[in-house]
Amino acid sequence: MEISSFQSYLIILFVVLIIIAIFVFRQFLRTRKEELNFVQFEQKGLDALTQASELYEFGSVQIKKRLYDEATKTFLKAVEVYDNEPAEAKAIIENALGFSYAAQNEFKKAIKHYNFAIKSLPEYPVALNNLASAQQRLLEYDLAYETYQKVLLIDPSNKTALKKTKELEKRNDYTPYKGLKDKGF
Repeated sequence: MEISSFQSYLIILFVVLIIIAIFVFRQFLRTRKEELNFVQFEQKGLDALTQASELYEFGSVQIKKRLYDEATKTFLKAVEVYDNEPAEAKAIIENALGFSYAAQNEFKKAIKHYNFAIKSLPEYPVALNNLASAQQRLLEYDLAYETYQKVLLIDPSNKTALKKTKELEKRNDYTPYKGLKDKGF
């Protein structure tokens, strides 16, 4: 039995559609799970959550839903109760709080919390990248470059730090065109 080119085209199309359907279904399940978590946390209410881990999880869901103001409140409450948590947990919570501030364009507050995260966990590349990004947004290019260099010392293959370091190097090497002054617009 021979398969014609039309039949092979249909088979390939069918396989591609099945693969796409699997990815869409997985994304649907993931989104549904996040929605159920969000509803459960909303029903409990922020006041009922007393553990830093629960508050972090709730704040993370709020960030995914782009509810940055609410996430900030949740992370601030997590900071109040995270005294008995390990340094890694404190760093993660502080980094998330910094991220929620940065998403609201409050970069000075974000930098403060990124620094707390780095103080808790000095070799935390995510917090260092976030710190450098916030510094860059505040036009502190030299500080941002130094921070990205710290990331590269910790993780030489960090894609974000490599990309941003190259961008900042290009920016620092930039010299405006000093050609004919009287020509052009």
